[in-house]
Amino acid sequence: MSKHWQARWITDTPFRSMEPLNLFHKEMDAAESETHSEDLQHHHWLVRTTFNLESTDPVSLYMDITADDYYKLYLNGRFVAQGPAQNDAGHYYYNRIEVGSFLQAGNNVIAVHVYYQGLVNRAYNSGDYRQGLIAELTSGDRVFVKTDETWRAKRAEDFLKGETFGYLTQFAEHIDARKSEKGWKDLSFDDSAWLPVQTNDQADYTLVEQPTPVLSVYEKKPHSVERKAPGHYLIDFGEEITGQFTMDAEGEAGAEIEIRCGEELEEDGQAVRFNMRCNCTYQDRWTLSGDKDKLDLYDYKGFRYVEVFGPEQAIRPDSFQAIVRHYPLDEESCRFQSSDDLMNRIFQICKNGVKYGSQENFVDCPTREKGQYLGDNTVIGHAHMLLSGDLRLYKKAIEQFALSSSTCPGLMSVVPGNFMQEIADFSLQWPLQLLEYYRYSGDLTFLRDMYPYAEELLRHFQAYDRGDGLLHEITDKWNLVDWPKELRDEYDFELTKPIGPGCHNVVNAFYLGCTQAVNEIRDLLGISYEDDLSRLKKRFIEVFYDPTYRLFTDAEGSSHHALHANVLPLLFNLAPEESIPSIVDQIREKRFSCGVYFSYFVLKALARVGEHSLIYELMSSEEEHSWGNMLKEGATTCFEAWGKEQKWNTSLCHPWASAPVPLLIEEIIGLKPSKPGWEEISFSPKIPAQWEHFTLEVRVPSGMIRLAYNHGQWAHDFPQHVQVIRH
Repeated sequence: MSKHWQARWITDTPFRSMEPLNLFHKEMDAAESETHSEDLQHHHWLVRTTFNLESTDPVSLYMDITADDYYKLYLNGRFVAQGPAQNDAGHYYYNRIEVGSFLQAGNNVIAVHVYYQGLVNRAYNSGDYRQGLIAELTSGDRVFVKTDETWRAKRAEDFLKGETFGYLTQFAEHIDARKSEKGWKDLSFDDSAWLPVQTNDQADYTLVEQPTPVLSVYEKKPHSVERKAPGHYLIDFGEEITGQFTMDAEGEAGAEIEIRCGEELEEDGQAVRFNMRCNCTYQDRWTLSGDKDKLDLYDYKGFRYVEVFGPEQAIRPDSFQAIVRHYPLDEESCRFQSSDDLMNRIFQICKNGVKYGSQENFVDCPTREKGQYLGDNTVIGHAHMLLSGDLRLYKKAIEQFALSSSTCPGLMSVVPGNFMQEIADFSLQWPLQLLEYYRYSGDLTFLRDMYPYAEELLRHFQAYDRGDGLLHEITDKWNLVDWPKELRDEYDFELTKPIGPGCHNVVNAFYLGCTQAVNEIRDLLGISYEDDLSRLKKRFIEVFYDPTYRLFTDAEGSSHHALHANVLPLLFNLAPEESIPSIVDQIREKRFSCGVYFSYFVLKALARVGEHSLIYELMSSEEEHSWGNMLKEGATTCFEAWGKEQKWNTSLCHPWASAPVPLLIEEIIGLKPSKPGWEEISFSPKIPAQWEHFTLEVRVPSGMIRLAYNHGQWAHDFPQHVQVIRH
């Protein structure tokens, strides 16, 4: 049920008369060409109101709040929360936050820092001139405070616009503390010089309560601080994190401090690589006010190291900290430890990658793109459900991509955001994700709600049927196969954008996998259908199977057998029985001749045919294409590629590389839901011979599972009233 708001949408004056732009379009279609006003980019807006509460007991007090693009909320000078999770105006999220502990009997102040970026990218639904805020403080049916024309606001003058970096993802933040509104978050601040806000009753939002919690935001002290020279400090936080760097300073008015952040050090180990390999330049400037100043950067970065330059007497090294942010993760929800130290470390960098790559949405990386990619979510969402025991973020993502059908029934590939990108391989994975979520959750209602989108998706791709059941010339979407392109194992088909003539293997294999998943959903929902899968499978084999080598070719007319062209037929049960040993032998020989993203499908395919020893061999390898190689190169979070130099702009935190998490738990340790929602558990361990012992604790929807293995002896603790099927 949608909420009835008594509050009004408030906005800064320049936006009041702006007509919102429609930035949604098919990728191959031209976007609106109107140039965005540069003056309204990187727009920081400070909003306040004071009010009186007779008492704060015993009622529960809630703040319902959202902003476009983003807010940070303060009550009586204390940080409360930030958000919302981005989405488009037709399904825009608001947060409901219990705030009683931040309030007091008598006078109180609400202060909100609203940010409008004004760029078109993968990170924000921005650049459309929709800006502003709506908020209500409530208890039950009573509204104590609401946004209206009595609130006062001012555009912040201290946040100066720097250069953009990444993929137009972020501005460098240059802050001039001389222009700051010191104390503006506090009750005692005099805002009489600020102007009343403008209300906008024409704001076209459909506001929906965000189904996920607000981010965890907390302080982290450095792992080490080294004074390189007077006024020059090198700070290491011990691992890659997401958030902002902060510090205190007190120096002469106009004195400048430079802050450089990075994921790694330069080759000599003496300086931060702030001009990063992932195409970000993390170099901010902070001009001091002459009073006591605290650095308060707004947007977030992915970084491990920080370098500070400035007047020695102004810098307070004991104040160096990071403000970390990510989706709430209970570290106790999933813990793994074994006698194989390499696998322990691999599991940890994958866990860290998922942790820091889970923000209000899953992001492909927290640096260059900050985008939620549909194909990445196949891996990230699966890993996150096991690591967190929390299925809400994955469910929200599945729904967000479904709603992108308003732009294309074949679904967009990066949602939210106003960057319109379409990838055929990714769209075809959406029903598989929906089915995976159902297996974990048992949420039949959601499955039923999402099913129509799966039908529309199939119909969209069926339009590219060349007449024999095979798809060709899917020109409205990028045919990816794998990324980076150098790791496609010499796939023998020209993957132009848009795609040229011809019929190739990978997109058709995903199409058949998608059809299988939709058929399974239909069966679960009791929906009758004409099963065409046998015909499609027969035709796929006729066109792509090479009986001489008992392998699949990359494309019609090709004689090349890329890894990718064989893994997917194996995974989706398209491969003739006689070909399975040949495909497994090819994987054993070619190893991970693919990108990190595609390794998930390699391992899943091997699991389907019971090749668990090879799964573990590949996961625990230290070859050039391995997670072990990431560790040799200093990884604390899993990389975008197998090594730093394997891609021209490799990000060092990319949770699409987290395949070892689900594969280790489900296939090696052998825990799977045998009934939806983990109401019945399948336990079929395939413990490597080299393991002397291990422990695993993992939270699933039916409860906590605890396993311990020690030299052949087992100890189990499964949720009560849950049947365990042992194999």
